[in-house]
Amino acid sequence: MARRALPKLPQLLDRKIYKTGQTRGADDDEIYQNRVSRTSTVLIPYPVWTQHFTQEKAAGMFEKGYIVLVPPVDYFDHLHSSPVELAAHGLTLGHNALVFYETRKQWNAHDPAALGWEAARSRLSPLQGQYVARISATTAADNGAKIIHGFDTNSNKGAGIRAYEYASEKEIGDCRFQLEALFWLCKDSDAVAIANGMTEENARLRKAEILRACETLNLLDRDRLLGVRIINGRGLTVCPLCLEELSSNGFFSRMEQAAGREVLDLTITQINLFHIEELRYGTFNHRPYNLGWGHHHCNVVVKDAGILQTLGWMNDVLQRNISGGYFSATNKAS
Repeated sequence: MARRALPKLPQLLDRKIYKTGQTRGADDDEIYQNRVSRTSTVLIPYPVWTQHFTQEKAAGMFEKGYIVLVPPVDYFDHLHSSPVELAAHGLTLGHNALVFYETRKQWNAHDPAALGWEAARSRLSPLQGQYVARISATTAADNGAKIIHGFDTNSNKGAGIRAYEYASEKEIGDCRFQLEALFWLCKDSDAVAIANGMTEENARLRKAEILRACETLNLLDRDRLLGVRIINGRGLTVCPLCLEELSSNGFFSRMEQAAGREVLDLTITQINLFHIEELRYGTFNHRPYNLGWGHHHCNVVVKDAGILQTLGWMNDVLQRNISGGYFSATNKAS
């Protein structure tokens, strides 16, 4: 099915679905790239590499390669004097690994200029350098200006993305199809799409074609979606934490702000992308049947803890409040 032949989605919704294939934001002072494709070069901390990866396992896993970031304490305490150990992990400095300076103490102890090193400039081998640095400014020492070396120009900011945010181009495409289908499975999606610019005929046509495509691609197994808390028994899209049926108005409505604390350029909508199993090292969880839509507030509560752990914490909080006499079904806040 040619997606471009379909009637267009409302712009805000189309953009929201498209952005699910991008990574989270990153500041200029961070090592990570800001809002780029999840297929980008992956950055893997050295301890994570030794625990979860080998060169053979990583070969072909990442569409645009990877860079292993080695802490100075590991490199200079033993790897520098014993390069065979680095090689045993399938790593070569300047080829698929860089020393990553994060503190001024590390920088002063092992000045890369004194070692004849250059800051890396390429995300593909050869990396055109041996190190990268992101060190905050400080007033507690002389020469305390921030140190940002490597991947620091306008056209080349950030060395790569967080390893756990990675997804292949195919997975990104499948996730976008499934996530749009979940919009159409919201209880009021047709009316809301029409209210936001689609004609009744175009909304009906696009909804039917997207759901049909997802059936063909095995992206609309309702038993699986129910089992992972993405839809409910009525087949309607729900928030994975609170399980409330979602109104698709939340895709277009900005978050309410407290009086006197408004942010004029706020772009956060009431409904956000929601990972069922949290993003973490050792697995790639940006994938079909692990992504849903949920309330912004519920997403903030879960953070990186995961749904079940969060529910356990919420239950403990509720039980303590009930035991303390602060909460009951008859005195809950209105």
